[in-house]
Amino acid sequence: MLSRLTRLNYLFAFLLTTVAAQAQESTLFVQDQLKLVGSDYSFTEGCSKDKAGNVFFTDQPNDKIWKYDLDGKLSVFLDKTGRSNGTFFDKKGNLITCADEKGELWSVNKKGKVKVLLNNFGGKQLNGPNDVWMDAKGGIYFTDPYYQRPYWTRKSKDIPTEDVYYLAKGTKTALMIANGLKQPNGIVGSPDGKFLFVSDIASGKTYKYPIIKNGVLGEKQLLINRGSDGMTLDDKGNVYLTGNGGVYIFDASGNAIGAIKVPKGASNVCFYGKNNDILFITAHNSVYSIPVNAKGVE
Repeated sequence: MLSRLTRLNYLFAFLLTTVAAQAQESTLFVQDQLKLVGSDYSFTEGCSKDKAGNVFFTDQPNDKIWKYDLDGKLSVFLDKTGRSNGTFFDKKGNLITCADEKGELWSVNKKGKVKVLLNNFGGKQLNGPNDVWMDAKGGIYFTDPYYQRPYWTRKSKDIPTEDVYYLAKGTKTALMIANGLKQPNGIVGSPDGKFLFVSDIASGKTYKYPIIKNGVLGEKQLLINRGSDGMTLDDKGNVYLTGNGGVYIFDASGNAIGAIKVPKGASNVCFYGKNNDILFITAHNSVYSIPVNAKGVE
């Protein structure tokens, strides 16, 4: 049993943390400004914005990619998406998608024409590309966990481990750059290209890797004792993670500084809008938005 003094010290530390988080919440966002954008989907995921500030997101069970434009209109951008999950726009405006139905990476142009960028690793089918981020050179980082989908014909892994890969621009062979993870999921890189953030959702950890050269990573550093389905960064260096309850915000050192409550929890996040200062949140059968006093980074 803890002494009275020790209990008081713990209580004091907790109160300081709570006050700091609430103070940051009041400057980053206002909870009451959370807005329902759309609902009646099966499971929304993989949100990303184009150069104009429109946001795209996936409804994987229904095999669709949706567009939410700056006028507030929702429309289907692509049907039959290879069961796409995570997405990211390249510099030419093509939408890079994790099409996990056959373990592929796709590039989809503005007219919806599909090009398969990758369909195997060492001759074996990838587990299920899940989330994706691109560097300034056009290289693609992606996570490859295994989630057995009800619409898959396969029932087991071709690749026994669940790892992180890098596909250099113009190549057809991926490089495995991070292993030893249980189930890597959310992924994002710093705007200066120096660090890669990877969430190991099964371990409940989010790691920070230095990017050494040509996509190769240095030793991982534990940043946050929390896993995440999707994630993003803002221009203040804050990290946004998703999970049960909503969106959890941490500073660059991994300290919790706020949480956006979202009904049924959140699966992924991205910034969008003309000023890139609105947070778009995919939340199972719905999608939400909330203004933030920060801007997203590419």
